[in-house]
Amino acid sequence: MRIRIYWKLTFIFCSLIVLILSSAYFYLNTHLKAYVETRIQGNLKKDLILNKNLLDNDLILKMNSADADDLADRIGRSLGVRATIIDPEGIVIGDSEVNKEELSKLENHMVRAEVQDAVRKGFGRSKRFSTSIRTDMLYMAVPIGKGKLAGILRLAIPLSDIELIESRMFKTISVAIVFALFATLVMSFFISVMISKPLYEMSSIAKRLADGDFSRKVIVRSNDETGDLAKALNDMADEISAKVKSVSSEKAKLEAVLSSMFEGVMLTNERGEILLLNPSVRKLFFIDSPPEGRKPLEMMQNNVIQEIVDRVLNKNREVITQEVKIAIPEQKTIMINGVPIIKDDVVEGAVFVFHDITELKRLEDIRKDFVANVSHELRTPISSIKGYAETLLDGKADNKDTVKEFLSIIYQDSNRLANLIDDLLDLSRIESGKMNMEFEPLEILPIVNRCINVLGKSARDKSLSIKLDIPADFPKVLGDHKRLLQILLNLLDNAVKYTPENGSITVSAASNRETAQIDISDTGIGISERDLPRIFERFYRVDKARSRELGGTGLGLSIVKHIVQAHNGQVWVKSTLGRGSTFSFTIPTA
Repeated sequence: MRIRIYWKLTFIFCSLIVLILSSAYFYLNTHLKAYVETRIQGNLKKDLILNKNLLDNDLILKMNSADADDLADRIGRSLGVRATIIDPEGIVIGDSEVNKEELSKLENHMVRAEVQDAVRKGFGRSKRFSTSIRTDMLYMAVPIGKGKLAGILRLAIPLSDIELIESRMFKTISVAIVFALFATLVMSFFISVMISKPLYEMSSIAKRLADGDFSRKVIVRSNDETGDLAKALNDMADEISAKVKSVSSEKAKLEAVLSSMFEGVMLTNERGEILLLNPSVRKLFFIDSPPEGRKPLEMMQNNVIQEIVDRVLNKNREVITQEVKIAIPEQKTIMINGVPIIKDDVVEGAVFVFHDITELKRLEDIRKDFVANVSHELRTPISSIKGYAETLLDGKADNKDTVKEFLSIIYQDSNRLANLIDDLLDLSRIESGKMNMEFEPLEILPIVNRCINVLGKSARDKSLSIKLDIPADFPKVLGDHKRLLQILLNLLDNAVKYTPENGSITVSAASNRETAQIDISDTGIGISERDLPRIFERFYRVDKARSRELGGTGLGLSIVKHIVQAHNGQVWVKSTLGRGSTFSFTIPTA
């Protein structure tokens, strides 16, 4: 529990006041007591001298008479003290506290110290216990008589009266001090609250500022240092608020830029610890835990990336561009650019940009394969056409049957070349989205029958049976008539080509509310598991020699895949080597 500042100020004020009042009390207790005693004794002495002067004139006449006791009584009553008149022999002839009849019982007072001092010195004083009235007394005595000792006048007051006066005086002082202390405590508390209230408000608002709340302002109540501090705090709040808004705006812009960047960005400090990773890097390496303060090796689990970071941050301060292959979480190729952040010739960190070039690499490999395959596919028929044409031109084929054979081969290769070019053009138009398609509700059965009629001669030549398993009420599909015909022709043509004699081909269909699925099954040579993942790639052939012999271009299945995808469908194959294959594709129902 924290102590408020006004309690601290109150405690300080009270401690100071208690110290001052305690010192004052002990000072007064010491000096006033002496002052009171001195003042009482002084007054008693004045009264004694005054009465001595009055008695010097007529006491001689009354000294031997009974009037001395009455005189002592009158003096005692008028002064409120004990008055005693003693003759020159020490016999008490008057006493205000003793009856006249008992005066003779009093002992001789000449042995009293104050009496002896009065006789010898003209004034005597002593403190002692009075046996006659049984109390401590203060005595003062003076001789009376002009030129000749006529007697001694003694005045006395009980010491208890002095102590009572002192007790009352110090009781009054104590009450006054306690009242003053209480009043001062209350005033100190309110003064402390008044002083500390602005400070408490400023402290509360300063905490709000630290928490980012700039809505409240300090009320300026004075023009002193507290008011100046309040104004400064308000100005500081406005300035911080403006700075925070500016920084927040810049941060939001930076976060928006980093979040929208396709490239990954990583920022490290001079020790190689991660300060920032944008979402692209997190997605690239499947990072879902906070990376701040950790090494790239911990988050990305790649030694090469850690080595690149170390090289950028070392004394050489290299600017590095390097390709890195990663296998976790999946096989990818990344281009990393690393640049050190240098300020005042000191490396304070580095920025690394990650470019995922996996797709570019794949496309580059496809492009290389495509160029190589196209070159190879074009070279074979062109070389054949060129060779047979040169033979004919040289006149070496003088037999009409040989010439006819050569011309037939040239014709077949030219057709193959034309088909290859047509397929390439179709594939290019499909991939670029330039192939026009008109989607309309179509019945699938007439299209299948048309394809079977086209391929009927080839099937009959190999004694193949083609079966249909398509319900008569099969729902219409939404597609382009020409392209659906192209899909089915390609798949059925492949089934006829790669199914041995006396085999069978089955075309079946099934549907649900949204899609229709067409399956073309055969009992052909089948496809090995190793070849299945690549069967829809361009120019990929399971048996290249046989494919070329059968007149295939190697692009048919790739065209099928792209046309099916253009219809928002999917295509796949299931096959067992030596037992046949089933090619399936889906297409939306109308």
